[in-house]
Amino acid sequence: MLKTLIKTTVATALLAVGAGSVWAQAAGELVVWHAYRGAEKAAFEKVVGMFEKSLGAKGAKVSTLAIPYDAYADKISAAVPRGKGPDLFIYAQDRLGGWIEAGKTVEPIDFFIDKPTRERLLPGMLDAMTYKGGVYGLPINYKSPTLIYNKDLVKVPPKTTDEMVKMAKALTNAQSGRYGLAYWYTNFYFHSALMNAYGGSVFDKDGKLVIDSPANVKALNQMMDWYKKDAIMPTEPSEALIASMFNEGKAAMVINGPWFVGDIDKKISYGLAPLPMVDGAKKAMRPWLTIEGAYVAASSSKKEAAYELAKFLTSEEAGLVLALEGRQLHTNKAIYNDKRVSSDIVLKGFRDQLDSAEAMPNRPEMTMVWSPATTAMNKIVKGNASVEAALKEAAGTMADSVAALRKSK
Repeated sequence: MLKTLIKTTVATALLAVGAGSVWAQAAGELVVWHAYRGAEKAAFEKVVGMFEKSLGAKGAKVSTLAIPYDAYADKISAAVPRGKGPDLFIYAQDRLGGWIEAGKTVEPIDFFIDKPTRERLLPGMLDAMTYKGGVYGLPINYKSPTLIYNKDLVKVPPKTTDEMVKMAKALTNAQSGRYGLAYWYTNFYFHSALMNAYGGSVFDKDGKLVIDSPANVKALNQMMDWYKKDAIMPTEPSEALIASMFNEGKAAMVINGPWFVGDIDKKISYGLAPLPMVDGAKKAMRPWLTIEGAYVAASSSKKEAAYELAKFLTSEEAGLVLALEGRQLHTNKAIYNDKRVSSDIVLKGFRDQLDSAEAMPNRPEMTMVWSPATTAMNKIVKGNASVEAALKEAAGTMADSVAALRKSK
């Protein structure tokens, strides 16, 4: 009883002051930070327990701490470089470049990683953990949008965007609030699927901003055609609106990620399909891929043990628990040969989309992109600026912010 009380009190203190290493030093345990809740948290903690019993653990004990997501990234940035954080932390790849450039946050793991570990991972996953030629984490799971459709309204999902528009028009009745297609098209993350299909990007291979490129203009014009000319999408979209419409049978097809599935009403019979080929681009829609990695903290005094846990998290036995119980899309390719996974429409559906997806850039400058991109897209949709003018303005704002960021290094 006393031991439980002490552990609970210390864990609460860690969350309040960010001193994750205090508990590790006091109890000799490996400390791991994550932001999981519900089934994901339960599955993760089960896997950690499995690790403790494995040979690779060498008797190590692990203390896990769930951090509220909204404060998580800032907490890592503030605590880890000061030696006050965990031994291992789990986060998506979009902040990786910034943490590496800031220094004293993420330990490179090229020395640790071996060929069998590399080969167990799905193609491209390790690329998201790589920055300037070095590997800084092991990928654990991935997320991306895909096409989710109401089977009572859509018998066969569209293979091309022309087919999608034709179906959507037949299923749209704006007066009654019914639309054939619904997604958060003013959100740059969701728009990435069209942008990538047209060959657009935020940065070129040399790191130059190319947000106002002709390819990005084409992609936004395509989106506006669906919204204005074809009139198959609702105005002022949001996650809450799209979920409500889908559950009421007022949205036949939506573009969304695995987080959306939990919001679908049990009365809705739904299916998943890869996003269609864009006729105008002659390439499939390619959404951005968010990949969560396990990173060894640069300040950890238990780097070898932390890496062993990260490696265990990528194993097949861990992957099956995280997929089947935690509903995560795991990075171990072998789990998709398991019938329990391959017959699961959600796990299989998002795995199929993976073949047409791109990892979100992990450059530190990405943090300067979101706000100007959101402003530009809202101006375009509301008719307050042309596509070209809005992108040019966004490019200027981003360039100023990026220049200031690079100057501060």
